[in-house]
Amino acid sequence: MASLPRIAPMLATPGKLPPASADASYAYEVKQDGQRCIVYLPGDGTVVLRSRSGADITPAYPELTRLGTALGSRPAVLDGEIVALDGEGRSDFERLQSRMGLVGSPARAARMAAKLPAHLMLFDALFLDTGSLTRTPYSERRTALETLALAGASWSTPAAVVGHGPQALEMTRAAGFEGLVAKRLTSLYEPGVRSRAWVKIRHVRTEDIVIGGWVPGRGRLAALPGALLMGQPHPGGELHYVGSVGTGWSDAERTTLSALLQTAPSETCPFTERPAVTGARWVEPRLVGEVRYTTRTRAGRLRHPSWHRLRPDLTPDDLD
Repeated sequence: MASLPRIAPMLATPGKLPPASADASYAYEVKQDGQRCIVYLPGDGTVVLRSRSGADITPAYPELTRLGTALGSRPAVLDGEIVALDGEGRSDFERLQSRMGLVGSPARAARMAAKLPAHLMLFDALFLDTGSLTRTPYSERRTALETLALAGASWSTPAAVVGHGPQALEMTRAAGFEGLVAKRLTSLYEPGVRSRAWVKIRHVRTEDIVIGGWVPGRGRLAALPGALLMGQPHPGGELHYVGSVGTGWSDAERTTLSALLQTAPSETCPFTERPAVTGARWVEPRLVGEVRYTTRTRAGRLRHPSWHRLRPDLTPDDLD
């Protein structure tokens, strides 16, 4: 059995598509929305799955243990993402959440594997046979991965496309995927580093929301909003809670929002269902803002929201 090196995952930097002049120097992969995983295959029929933090998450995904025999006696360390797929074959993080955290409950993990199977998307090879590939360019690592022909009921090696970034981005948008990851063909694998050689490009959506409350910031920002509690109007005058947003604004915008919120305090929660938010302060639902976000959960919450701007030109009635 090979002694395999522990390797921390390389991380991508948020950004935009590479310029047209550099397009052919990048490979493009569909951005998956799941749990990052480094896969250790010592060549003895076993497999160890480690999360981004290095924790052993193997017991949570019993359907992936069969991967231990996929390469026979060849040792390998691979990089990938564990996902749960929806009916259209897209990764759905909300579905996966019910599988995460079951490391200490093997019986429940087995039941959930039958009910909601996980799938491992492999996208890099970091060690193979007797040598590390981390100092090998991405294009060669990718070729090594593809020659392994790892495809099964619970794992696969999705395609990477060289060049044609704008077309690939549009394809992922039309298909409802989260976005792309652009990887420089010459890039080495940088364990534990958030590298500019890998760029993640998310499809961002916008939504008008009504502010129904806020949570104070911490420390010197205790008198200012640390997060806004968002709602969307529904027929009949109901305001449905859609989550909180606490990023994306400047200090000046935070101060402006604070002044506006102070003019309309309320003792009553304006949402149809009171959100389980500690320290919430309610306001009359008058202010409308615009936020950016990636997707919605099945409960209607906005994922990865970021503040964009106030909408003084709109009232809550305009959003019905």
